[in-house]
Amino acid sequence: MSYSIAGIQQIGIGIPNVQEAFKWYNRHFGMDVPIFDEAAEAALMLPYTAGKAQKRHAILAINLQGGGGFEIWQYTSRTPQPAAFELQLGDLGLFCTRIKSRDVKASFEFLQSAKAELITGLVKEPSGADTFFLRDPWNNLFQVVNGIDWFANGPEPTGGPSGCMIGVSDMDRSKTFYKEILGYDTVVYDKQEIFADLKGIPGADAAMRRVLLRHSKPRSGAFSKLLGSSEIELVQSMGRTPKKIFGNRLWGDLGFIHLCFDINGMKDLRKFCESKGHPFTVDSSNSFDMGEAAGHFSYIEDPDGTLIEFVETHKIPVLKKIGWYLDLRKRDAAKTLPDWMLKALRFNRVKA
Repeated sequence: MSYSIAGIQQIGIGIPNVQEAFKWYNRHFGMDVPIFDEAAEAALMLPYTAGKAQKRHAILAINLQGGGGFEIWQYTSRTPQPAAFELQLGDLGLFCTRIKSRDVKASFEFLQSAKAELITGLVKEPSGADTFFLRDPWNNLFQVVNGIDWFANGPEPTGGPSGCMIGVSDMDRSKTFYKEILGYDTVVYDKQEIFADLKGIPGADAAMRRVLLRHSKPRSGAFSKLLGSSEIELVQSMGRTPKKIFGNRLWGDLGFIHLCFDINGMKDLRKFCESKGHPFTVDSSNSFDMGEAAGHFSYIEDPDGTLIEFVETHKIPVLKKIGWYLDLRKRDAAKTLPDWMLKALRFNRVKA
């Protein structure tokens, strides 16, 4: 493969109020550096917005300790819709976002004191590591897990997202997809049972097959040190027919709307995805302006229709106050950005 993946760039989250969500994720997860904050029209997502361009307001926020970001996304031309049913474990799509932590117990105590809605107590995931689950005020599920690596030290008890729990209908088919295209080639565990650590999550009283995947090769690219390592947990319900989380809804409606990877080599990636039977369904074709940032983006679907986004970043604001923007097209795409340059993003922090 001649393309490379720098890491999970962001998780897209459909929200009813983008500003309130940014404040909550800032206070509770330390997502305090906005990369862009833009109101515009999503004119290129027509396959997933019923053929009609929709207006939206989006904020991409990161935590400089490391991990991906949140693309906090709100429709402004329509009222975003929730699922018409209660989501259950094993339903198809992005069910839960994994948040990295240096100390899971300390993160539990912090979020408990912050009056977050904790769904479980401090429990052990199948690998034996500490974990717990919580919901945000908009019913989105998060799992706090041990972080594998870190970019910088900070006062926040967590970093950014380091993966997802994804509902699938055919485990072996999905394992092949996430291995071949996204590089998740290492099985941390593969178990089938009723899992005690999931008690309290809808659907967790039934048997599930859970497979936690990790990439054996280090990620590469400008933002690879910041984005860090990640894991994908695939979950298949063994006792019922799952529903599609975004069935009969639009991309951008409430919930986790996409999983986005920062990549280099979009043209080669396109050819590879086509060869594996997962052609691009959306392609910006060239540099797409996101207000203060720009890049080339595309989408594919996993075997169950879950949206995977790719972004080849062209421009980001490093220090907005003095108009310092970094054009990544003028540098070696495979080379990691210097730590001092990425850490300069701290001057864009917004206090909670």
